[in-house]
Amino acid sequence: METAVDRSEIQVEPLARDTLQERVYSQVAGLILDGGIAPGQLVTIQSLADSFGVSTMPVREALKRLTAANALTVVSGRSMGIPPLNLERLTDLRNVRLELEGVAVAWAARAGDSKTFALLEEDLDRMDRAIAAGDTKAFLQANRSFHFITYRASRSPALVSLIEILWLQISPYFNLLRGSGNYDAANANHRLVAEAIGRGDATAARAAMAADINGAYDVLAKLLA
Repeated sequence: METAVDRSEIQVEPLARDTLQERVYSQVAGLILDGGIAPGQLVTIQSLADSFGVSTMPVREALKRLTAANALTVVSGRSMGIPPLNLERLTDLRNVRLELEGVAVAWAARAGDSKTFALLEEDLDRMDRAIAAGDTKAFLQANRSFHFITYRASRSPALVSLIEILWLQISPYFNLLRGSGNYDAANANHRLVAEAIGRGDATAARAAMAADINGAYDVLAKLLA
């Protein structure tokens, strides 16, 4: 005889749902990662709520999460912005990026996915066009796309999540690299990364990614000095 299992006897976690708060969080995080919120630029809960066409509650909760992740900080009153950067914090972020992003790109090269190389080529072309046009926003969007296509090719969602936390803290400062010549140098290193992944060379891919990370670090360190 079959009997129904009582609800209280089922020991499982409730299923997660895609909430409005999650979507707002993703959009604000995307603004930060793509340079849409630059250092020195202030945003408010109300301005973001108006832009997204939502109430202030999901925006407030999303900003709390981003503040906890050190991606945003309260500047004055209800205004929020990118946290200030000092050399110690910059160096710490650089060192962790070298480890995590180095592992991710090496794993991507070993995975040997031919589709990844084709996608990277598209972003390389987008960055070249953005540099020629002097379009910082377009460059930063293609730059983020290039990097995260590479990291997702590592086939490690856990690793990609950790890298995104790092990028939420450092990527707004990529705005400051314009005019330094770094974008050209970065895309040269990007091409080396793509080529290494294309031929499955994990060592070369990791070295090229390290050159890209260190190049940005050197420029930002000079600006802070």
